[in-house]
Amino acid sequence: MNILSTELIHHPYQAPEGFESPVTPVYKGSTVIFKNVAAMRQRDWRSRNGYTYGLHGTPTTFTLEERLSSLEGGRHCVLFPSGLAALANVALALLKAGDEVLLPDNVYGPNKALAEHELAHWGISHQYYDPLNPADLAARLSSKTRLVWLEAPGSVTMEFPDLLGLVQVCREFEAASPILALDNTWGAGLAFKPFALGLSSGLGSSPPTLLGVDISVHALTKYPSGGGDVLMGSAVTCDEALHLRLKATHMRMGWGVGANDCETILRSLPSMALRYEAQDASARQLAQWLGAQKDVVQVLHPALPGSPGYAHWKALCEGEGEGVGGLAAGLFSVLLDPAWHPAQVDAFCDALKLFKIGYSWGGPISLVMPYDLKGMRLLPSTALKPGHLVRFSVGLERPADLQADLAQALAHSERLASL
Repeated sequence: MNILSTELIHHPYQAPEGFESPVTPVYKGSTVIFKNVAAMRQRDWRSRNGYTYGLHGTPTTFTLEERLSSLEGGRHCVLFPSGLAALANVALALLKAGDEVLLPDNVYGPNKALAEHELAHWGISHQYYDPLNPADLAARLSSKTRLVWLEAPGSVTMEFPDLLGLVQVCREFEAASPILALDNTWGAGLAFKPFALGLSSGLGSSPPTLLGVDISVHALTKYPSGGGDVLMGSAVTCDEALHLRLKATHMRMGWGVGANDCETILRSLPSMALRYEAQDASARQLAQWLGAQKDVVQVLHPALPGSPGYAHWKALCEGEGEGVGGLAAGLFSVLLDPAWHPAQVDAFCDALKLFKIGYSWGGPISLVMPYDLKGMRLLPSTALKPGHLVRFSVGLERPADLQADLAQALAHSERLASL
């Protein structure tokens, strides 16, 4: 055995303090060393005042949590290995057999699948509501409703709901108000502030009060990462008791995030607003151009007039961001002529050269994905025209180059139709 092994492990040298640089140090470790037993017994894994075990936090994760809390206007944050893990943790922490969760019909697909499978197997019921109709949500609330999910805009079809109206409906429910959780991945803490959506009108002699959600869930995989190379999620709250419920489930589930992934997001956060604005501007330019093409029957972009929920986006987001006219991310969908054959839609996507076929969004590379809405929606929608849906995530390429790519792919599909 190497006689130096003990000396190398317990070497007395410690680097001097005082080193500073623009980047946050990366702390890795499962085991945390305590000075003595008393110090160990005084530590509380729920607190950021000290360290107990790698899963419960390091200086790197605590720093990221604090910055994300500031980004979204909250006070407490928990990190997860993916956005979907954050969504699942909210349900696991807050629901039990006999409870009910309400979700918008255009909710993120895996969240819908979670409700229909695991939650249903555990005796938790669910309903879907029309996100463009607060009255429909009001009609579905019951004494069993413990959690209501909000999403702005809706997944894939991009309808922007009356968030303030939906929140007010829940706050005015005659029984106890359910907990309101928002998937804020699209807004990213930049388009609007989830915990300060606006003021209630007040009831009777009650003064107006500030309305917001209880939990904001964010897939950090998207804009905070910005590189398409990190999977991570977060859940931010303003309420400490609610935060501790989420954190307790987080501990029991053993969720963990990699230190280097945290480093990547911390490095990307300072440029997020710049990237978000640039991708927003490019997406609007391309969406407007596509809206003028004869094969496009409808453009679904929250910041463009005529898109479902445009008035709600305008009321909530204009003036929130630093960009002209508010912010709206780099994501939009189009409905192509229903006369197209499905193979023609696939050929259009295949013909694109700069837009790559892939899930997710928020990275530097533009993406395209065709969707079949049959089976994705349960409630009828009068806001969507008949057609084949294709979603675009706009990256950081030159808008003129992306427009030329779309033009050649449309021309290719038209030639196929004439054969």
